[in-house]
Amino acid sequence: MTDDPAYKALENLGAAPLWRFYGNLFPAEPKSRAVPYRWSWQNLRPQLLHFSQTLSLEEAERRVLMLVNPGLTDPPATVNTLYAGLQIILPGETAQAHRHTSNAFRFILEGSGAWTTVNGERVFMAPGDLLLTPGWHWHDHTHEGTDPMIWLDALDYPLINALEAGFYEKYPQRLQPVTRPDDAGSRQFLHGRLTPTWLAPEGPNSPITRYTWAETQRALDAIADSAEGSAVDGIVLEYTNPWTGGPVMPTIGCRVQRLRPGFDGAGHQQTTSQIFSVVRGAGATIVDGVRLDWSQHDTFAIPGWASYRHVNTSGSDDAVLFSYNDEPVMRSLGLYRGQSADPGA
Repeated sequence: MTDDPAYKALENLGAAPLWRFYGNLFPAEPKSRAVPYRWSWQNLRPQLLHFSQTLSLEEAERRVLMLVNPGLTDPPATVNTLYAGLQIILPGETAQAHRHTSNAFRFILEGSGAWTTVNGERVFMAPGDLLLTPGWHWHDHTHEGTDPMIWLDALDYPLINALEAGFYEKYPQRLQPVTRPDDAGSRQFLHGRLTPTWLAPEGPNSPITRYTWAETQRALDAIADSAEGSAVDGIVLEYTNPWTGGPVMPTIGCRVQRLRPGFDGAGHQQTTSQIFSVVRGAGATIVDGVRLDWSQHDTFAIPGWASYRHVNTSGSDDAVLFSYNDEPVMRSLGLYRGQSADPGA
């Protein structure tokens, strides 16, 4: 059968025999090309500082170190649907205004005195803040502080490019004009379930431009030890869209979680891919038998359908993790599945 000339004829006709590919096209369960991986803040921060001195923003447009998963190098991605990068901007610098189809956000790691302007609204930055940049929104950056400003960049461009739906455009000037009050999205909407009645949704994204760390910390503190939390994720809170109660973006969900001292989580696996940034504390996450030890500002990835569990290795201090995922996509397409699992030693 393998020598049958009809197979070669099929190639020339733009066709192929399904029976030769059936096992690859319909696997028994998902197996991501991404692998469990941790990116060290301690090792990457000096590299960021080096390039901040040797590479101008005029040359780079965005001075970012991409966090590339060893299993997803071409094209580069952090997990199969999402990307993470570390971006730095120095005092006195501005970054060119542009927009793209991909949804994006930045989670601030260090610094003060900078802001991003999103569709005419200046959105200020402080460590722990989550700043949204929905798809096709103009955005640029300005830094008028005294120390380097560093944040975690997140985008869904691997998904958007796989769907062949990506567009990109530069603004005619370096910076866009400010046309709205500063931090308007946060000041109008970041008040629990008290939502302005005179406004209406302008799209599928959350209208909150900045989820401040002060509000996030207040929510975590308010729960304190009054709730048992999740056996898998501890005290875990979802950043939500006040219009819908759902995720902040149609393709990206964001969460923050507190692991109590000595927390030893239950094993779990799900079709969702996840990227974590360590806000504070130290611990480990075991993913398919691979132990990822982490500490403050490290980033680590859990591929979809990988078995994992979190451990807080401190007996006295909390560990706090920020994370984002592609769960909104999985749920909207009816592809989400999760179950208990043993991630190994």
